[in-house]
Amino acid sequence: MRRFLPDTFTLLLVCTVILASLLPISGEPADWFGLATKIAIGLLFFLHGARLSRDVVVAGLLHWRLHIVILASTFVLFPLLGLAIGFLPPTLLPPALYTGILFLCVLPSTVQSSIAFTSMAGGNVPAAICAASASNIFGMFLTPLLVGLLFTAGGHGGFSFDALEQILLQLLAPFILGQILQPWIGNFIRARKTLLMPVDRGSILMVVYLAFSEAVTENIWSTFSIRDIAVVIVLDILLLAVVLIVTMYGSRLMGFSKQDEIAITFCGSKKSLASGVPMANVIFAGQGIGSIVLPLMLFHQIQLMACAVIAQKYAERNRRLAVAAANAAVATAPAEVSAPAPVAQ
Repeated sequence: MRRFLPDTFTLLLVCTVILASLLPISGEPADWFGLATKIAIGLLFFLHGARLSRDVVVAGLLHWRLHIVILASTFVLFPLLGLAIGFLPPTLLPPALYTGILFLCVLPSTVQSSIAFTSMAGGNVPAAICAASASNIFGMFLTPLLVGLLFTAGGHGGFSFDALEQILLQLLAPFILGQILQPWIGNFIRARKTLLMPVDRGSILMVVYLAFSEAVTENIWSTFSIRDIAVVIVLDILLLAVVLIVTMYGSRLMGFSKQDEIAITFCGSKKSLASGVPMANVIFAGQGIGSIVLPLMLFHQIQLMACAVIAQKYAERNRRLAVAAANAAVATAPAEVSAPAPVAQ
C-alpha cells in the first residue's frame, strides 16, 4: 500500500496550495517574491546543466531511434490527445481547466523520476538519461512554439513570441552556463544531490505558491467545483493510460529490446512539473495560472503512482527470468565425471 501513498514532495505541494489559499501574497511583497522565484528557477536550470555529463550526452545520442520515439510521444502523441480532449463540451470541462490540460500535453518529460523508474525496472539507463535531458532541452523551444500553434488554432489564445525569448533567457541561458562550467563543477554537484535537492523542490514550491496566491485573489476555488476537479483527475488518468499503452506496446512492435522498451515507456509517458510550472509562469504571465498548473500537479502524482507499480512489475519479471536462467544453467550443466579408481597391482 505504501507505493500508492503520496510522496513527501506531493504533500509539500498540497501544503503550499493550502498556505496560498489561506495566506495569499499580493502587492509589493508579491513582486519581491516573484523576483526571488525567478532567481531560484535560474539556479535550478543552472544546476541541471552542470549535472549533465557530456559523455552521457554523446553516448546517448548514438541511440537515435529510441530518442525519436520518445520525442514523438512527448511532443506529437500527447498534443494530439490534448486536442482530442478539446472536443468535450465546456459544460463537462471548463475552458480554463482544458487550457491546463492542453498545456500539460506540450510539456517535456521529467528527468529525475524517468531515470529512477528506468533504473528500478532494469531498463536502458544511459539512454533514459540522454532522452529525458534532450526532452527538456528541446522543450524550451518546442513547448512555447506548440502553445502558440495549438492554443491559437483551438481558439484559446496564443502567446507573444516575447514568451519564447523570456524562456530562453530564464531557463536556457542558465542551463548553457551550467554546461559550460560542467567540466569543473559537475562532479562536485553530482556528489551532493541531497544538499542541492532544496533548490530543485524549493523553486517549484515558490512558483506554485505565487501562482495559487494570484489564483486565490481571483477566486479559483469558487470558480471550479469538486466535480470539475474530478473530471480533470479522470482525464489525467485516461491520458496517461493511453500513452503508457502506446509507448509500451508500440516499442515492442518496432523491435526494441526490453531495456529500450522500459526507457521509452517511462521517458515517453511522463510530464515535467519542474519545467512546466516555470514555463507556465512565463508563457501565461499576467494571467491566472493556478487553473493552468492544477491539471499538471494532479498528473504529477498520478504518473508517480502508476509508474511505480509498472516499474515493480518489470523488476519482478527480471527477477523471475534471472532465476529461470540460473535454474536452466544448472539443469543443462554436464555431470561431473569422477576419476577412475586406481587398478591394484
